[in-house]
Amino acid sequence: MKSIIELSDVYKVYGIGTGRVVALNGVSLTIKRGEFVSIMGPSGSGKSTLMHIIGCLDIPTRGKVRINGKAVEKMNEDQLSHLRAYEIGFVFQSFNLFPRLTALENVMMPMNFTNIKNKEKRARDLLSDVGLHGRESHRPNQLSGGQRQKIAIARALANDPDIILADEPTGNLDSKSGNEIMRIFTKLNDEGKTIVLVTHDKSISKYSHRVIRIKDGKIVGG
Repeated sequence: MKSIIELSDVYKVYGIGTGRVVALNGVSLTIKRGEFVSIMGPSGSGKSTLMHIIGCLDIPTRGKVRINGKAVEKMNEDQLSHLRAYEIGFVFQSFNLFPRLTALENVMMPMNFTNIKNKEKRARDLLSDVGLHGRESHRPNQLSGGQRQKIAIARALANDPDIILADEPTGNLDSKSGNEIMRIFTKLNDEGKTIVLVTHDKSISKYSHRVIRIKDGKIVGG
């Protein structure tokens, strides 16, 4: 399998002078297309910073990042926005849904800036795929945490990205709902999506092919 994510000697430093914090300290990492990878580490270890670098939500202070063979550190903001829109889907612990929009409208949102045809049909199909047929007109506050996360997953898939990044996607859910969400990620991986998941929960990491452990901004395993 070819690599889809490559980091080479990546540093991320925040602040200046004595206030400097080294969030990532020389991280090198390769993730192959179609892998399901968990990133684990204690609070403050750098795992969320690593996720932001992979997701092009932040750029490294130093080092090289390649997503689908593209040199991220050389991109301008328009190019980064295009990469985030079409090649990476994001799922967050807090769902990040628009509360005044329906489930259908939330899923359609990323497609509004594209030339995808039949946007509404695609959004309905995605909601059906994650088990929310019949909930299209519901707003987030009318749904359970697990259902809201399913909307977030459907939205992440709207533009058919190759990579799904999930930051503690079960952190706000009970164990039953969490397992349902992980079964969806497993199915997506079986269909060819590359999944990168940040978690502190060992029971969640068991769904992945590989566990990458990070501590004090360095890869210590995986």
